[in-house]
Amino acid sequence: MTTIDNTQTASAFTLDVRDDGVAILTINVIGETMNTLKVEFAEQIDSVLKQIQADSSIKGVVLISGKDNSFVAGADISMLDACQTAEDATNIAKGGQDMFQRIENMPVTFVAAIHGPALGGGLELALACHYRVCSDDARTQLGLPEVQLGLLPGSGGTQRLPKLISIQQAMKMMLTGASVRAKQAQKYGIVDDMVPQSILLEVAIEMAKKPKPSRKGPKLDLMGKFLEKTPFGRNIMFNQARKQTASKTQGNYPSPELIIDCIETGINNGINKGLVVEAKHFGNLVMSPESESLRSLFFATTDMKKENGIEGVQSAPLTKIGILGGGLMGGGIAYVTAVKAGLPARIKDIRAEGISNAIKYSYDIQNKKVKRRFIKKSEMQKQLSLLTGTLDYSGLTDADVVIEAVFENLELKQQMVEEVENNCAEHTIFASNTSSIPIAQIAEKAKRPEQIIGLHYFSPVDKMPLAEVIAHDKTSDLTISTIVELAKKQGKTPIVVKDGAGFYVNRILAPYVNEAAEILLAGEPIENIDKALVKFGFPVGPIKLLDEVGIDVGTKIGPILEAQFGDRFSSNSNFDKVLADDRKGKKNKRGFYDYAGKNPGKEVDQSIYTVLGITATNQLSREQISERCVLLMLNEAARCLDEGVIRNARDGDIGAIFGIGFPPFLGGPFRYMHTLGISHLIARLEHYQALLGDKFKPAECLQQMKAEEKTFY
Repeated sequence: MTTIDNTQTASAFTLDVRDDGVAILTINVIGETMNTLKVEFAEQIDSVLKQIQADSSIKGVVLISGKDNSFVAGADISMLDACQTAEDATNIAKGGQDMFQRIENMPVTFVAAIHGPALGGGLELALACHYRVCSDDARTQLGLPEVQLGLLPGSGGTQRLPKLISIQQAMKMMLTGASVRAKQAQKYGIVDDMVPQSILLEVAIEMAKKPKPSRKGPKLDLMGKFLEKTPFGRNIMFNQARKQTASKTQGNYPSPELIIDCIETGINNGINKGLVVEAKHFGNLVMSPESESLRSLFFATTDMKKENGIEGVQSAPLTKIGILGGGLMGGGIAYVTAVKAGLPARIKDIRAEGISNAIKYSYDIQNKKVKRRFIKKSEMQKQLSLLTGTLDYSGLTDADVVIEAVFENLELKQQMVEEVENNCAEHTIFASNTSSIPIAQIAEKAKRPEQIIGLHYFSPVDKMPLAEVIAHDKTSDLTISTIVELAKKQGKTPIVVKDGAGFYVNRILAPYVNEAAEILLAGEPIENIDKALVKFGFPVGPIKLLDEVGIDVGTKIGPILEAQFGDRFSSNSNFDKVLADDRKGKKNKRGFYDYAGKNPGKEVDQSIYTVLGITATNQLSREQISERCVLLMLNEAARCLDEGVIRNARDGDIGAIFGIGFPPFLGGPFRYMHTLGISHLIARLEHYQALLGDKFKPAECLQQMKAEEKTFY
């Protein structure tokens, strides 16, 4: 084997030519934990490709990663921030397109040997190769997630993937940004083979000796052929895709519509025209405010993953976790502990039925993945073996953390503290999943209050990405860092917040929901209120949200907040009539929405207006409804930052987006206030203060920021 020494390529690319005529091109970005593509690599790759063309002994090339955890995790997003104009960004896309087109046009066969993530530009690089083989490792995933950053695949992805697999499947991957596991990638035709990692290189080398394939495109059924192979069918397919996309995005995200445009152009007019449109749209999206906000969110969450709970304080070891309570929350917590974190989770409940239900929660989720061939049955069995149950504290004496997920009752939670301190190890941390009770109250009678902390998950636990880590004034730094580390292992994005009623997320949510209730009680139809906030960018409207979380649960936090913060959290007592009518929402199929009709939960239950004693007539515009609700949330978020409930604006933005679905394209409440301008924000608050009272009075910290000409970012 001959290693070609080239100082230009040594930093990231190494070319080794074997005696059998196959060259191994290894990408290994020095100083990075994962490979990412950078603009400066263009010259390095150009040099390597010239070497390959000049060496007549090379018959095939295997492109493989020098990292043991990834192929190429995407392009370096930070390079986009240096773009001053859309043209600058378009040129970056054109550079990537040209580079990958050269690989596709090479006379020798190129094979991508993929182990670990091949995402974004990494998958686009692999798509430019003539064959692809991937490892069957659980870490291997392939996808084009650019839409999640308000962008689109800009280096040929919108053109190559639809030609390789079905247009509909390619479009789905790009519009959702969802990645696929190795098995799915093989099923869809993204890769030509899937093998154990131990023989990945060997199989790729044999592929590289083959001539370049003549692809005929994916196999399609009769309907697929009509939709993808006929002009009339394609017209129907793309029009339907646009309608569905508009319904989901509410016009707030420009990238999905442009992804469809790129695909359609390439399919109807050829790859060259498709690439031109792709680069142009990419350039415009890079400069869009939506992408700027989404990229800032990406960088914020990336930075958070590198942080400890307390700077300089490392987590204690985590080997076993206990969970008290086998209800929905307990089952969800057990799932993320065993399946996501890979830690043994022992569930304690007073009933055997509770334990079996909690374990079934994980089984149901993972069994669906097995049926869809996302994971192997053996992998599911290995994960479920980490779940055990007990009716007493046996098997919990050595737990590092015990998480309680029992009813919202202070005395019960204090009893749980006492039992854990009496039955578990001295180092065991007690974490409460309370959503409303101050942690200091739960720790009042504790022997070791420094090991009592809040760990507030959001429902459903397996899907919601946020966790609030709530420290009271006696919680130790070691306890904070350990719980932050546990939450990260469970796949959560944790924010550390100060103890107090409602913590952060529920505290800013309460005035938002209260104002929606006030608007409803003034006679505005429920569907108008919910549609206004969905149009603004929330995943569901505030009235629908009450039905989803449970009207009884949603109204519990109000009195606690009112007791601590006063009149601005007072809610209209007319809502008591809803509970008096035994309406708890989705869980008992009686709420603001009708759960008995043909479309359960889709239509408003008209009888609710009689219960409330109101006549619903449209009075306000969508903008007025959304502005009133959102302004109160923004005002409260500013107070939370001023009072130190959250550490910084970044944590406040992440908490609101991941916890309650604040529109990601706006960047979070603090990024949105920054965009609006503090003076404009105060003017709008004062406008409503004059109309509707002092609950809209601008927070003092905002007034001070205006006087000092400060902003959040």
